[in-house]
Amino acid sequence: MKKITGIVLTIIMAGLLTDQTAEACTNFLVTKGASKTGSVMITYSADSHVLYGELYYWPGRDYPVGSMMDVYEWDTQKFKGRIKQVAHTYSVVGNMNEHQLAIGETTYGGVAEMVNPEGIVDYGSLIYISLQRAKTAREAIKVMSDLVSEYGYGSSGESFSIADKNEAWIFEIVGKGPGNKGAVWVARLIPDGYICAHANQARITTFPLATGKKNSIAITSKDLSRINDPMVECVYAYDVIDVARAKKLYTGTDLNFSFSDTYNPLTFEGARFCEIRVWSFFRSVNDEMDQYINYVSGHDLSKRMPLWVKPNRKISNYDMMNFMRDHLEGTEFDMRKDIGAGSFGSPYRWRPLTWKVTGDENSYCNERATSSQQTGFVFVAESRNWLPDPIGGIFWFGVDDAATTVFNPIYCGITEVPDCFKVGNGDLLTYSPTSGFWVFNQVANFCYSRYDLMSADALNIQKELEVKYIDETAAVDEAAKKLYENDVWKARDYLTDYSVKTAQNTFDHWKSLSEYLLVKYMDGNIKKEKDGKFERSPEGYPAYPDQPGYNDAWKKSVIQDTGKKLLVPAGGSH
Repeated sequence: MKKITGIVLTIIMAGLLTDQTAEACTNFLVTKGASKTGSVMITYSADSHVLYGELYYWPGRDYPVGSMMDVYEWDTQKFKGRIKQVAHTYSVVGNMNEHQLAIGETTYGGVAEMVNPEGIVDYGSLIYISLQRAKTAREAIKVMSDLVSEYGYGSSGESFSIADKNEAWIFEIVGKGPGNKGAVWVARLIPDGYICAHANQARITTFPLATGKKNSIAITSKDLSRINDPMVECVYAYDVIDVARAKKLYTGTDLNFSFSDTYNPLTFEGARFCEIRVWSFFRSVNDEMDQYINYVSGHDLSKRMPLWVKPNRKISNYDMMNFMRDHLEGTEFDMRKDIGAGSFGSPYRWRPLTWKVTGDENSYCNERATSSQQTGFVFVAESRNWLPDPIGGIFWFGVDDAATTVFNPIYCGITEVPDCFKVGNGDLLTYSPTSGFWVFNQVANFCYSRYDLMSADALNIQKELEVKYIDETAAVDEAAKKLYENDVWKARDYLTDYSVKTAQNTFDHWKSLSEYLLVKYMDGNIKKEKDGKFERSPEGYPAYPDQPGYNDAWKKSVIQDTGKKLLVPAGGSH
């Protein structure tokens, strides 16, 4: 099949995040010692109201000496400039390359004066160029540093998750302002056995400073030749503090310098809409998070959560999928429990996040949970160091809302993308009957209308498929390993065939589900079922449907709003 080059894809991929879509995207990170199998995992929900969910692909290539690469800003498609191409690039599927390196991001924006509009390399280009040029997380950090130093960083503040088969890092960056090439940044290794997360609020506060000693755990960007030293656990731009002082953003000592508090000062919005998603993930596997409820509610910003925590149990890939489906269920922020949920228990609130009532000077807010209706695509990247790279990396990929998507096993060594996820199969303004994004949106938008009942139908099939795919993994791995021993490309062809067929299987099931939901729930009725089929009367007509109506909370709110207008007089009801 036709392979699309990286530069063409860069032109096509637009609209992930802009300043108009703040509080979008969520990343969770799990180290080897914290995972059930010893894999390293990161997640990413690419959230934007203008993002079309597709699976990007760049084949590995060799380039002649002196080749140049055009860079287009990921969000706007605007041409930014040209950079030097490397001699060889690695293949990339989605946000994972053939060496099991995976990168995700969340935008925190930060201090506006730090943005350099003349910078050539935007945050999206940093991700996909680094994936094509680096084998490990540490190499990716060096590539990122080198790119912004030579060509300038052209986006606002970003947090990146960078993971390979052995390590997971959090990397936070912001520019130096108009006309200033380069960027200021800090990268920290997540200690093995711990988990981390970020969700549109910079999270690195104070960090270890370089001492110049060979056994130091911290180095600066001037000493990146040492980045592969396993003793190094923190790397930062040499001028990260100096720039803050020059901009009059910080006046304290080096030892007390906090990256987040300086370049992305915490606000109510940063806690309530962003840190709350980190908290919800942490509290799922750590028993000490209730102490931060006032913090994530935005009412007490003085007691920040730690950058990472130790989970109380080992975490599986299936756990990670379900963490991405979180709507703050079981917390005091559970959106299903107030009148805004309607009669059908919806955990969603349409935008904007903050709102006012006519005649009331106060502002109010909706919650911003991990799972969101505006997701373009979502993934769990799983890197496994006990397997050859093309087999070890599984990019569990889904489109649209994580709550009603299916995570499909896409092996990192594949050479072709499934048609249902392929770039160009429809777009946000063009419906395609063969597009995964559109069929998953059909199901999700059905479910939003009657979430208490309809979502259960989707979740049953979702679980069936995901558990099946996870259970198949061992056999697929083993078959691929046998082929790999004799021919790497036969193994990669096998994994490609499996990944493509599995994605098509998911699409077919979801297409059938969309048709089933339409038939079952048409016009507010619920058709009766027996033995897996819709019931019919003895005469062959459909059995009379159930009409469950609305709950008491909704009815009371209608009475309160309408007074006696809808009151039926005594004796007037039959």
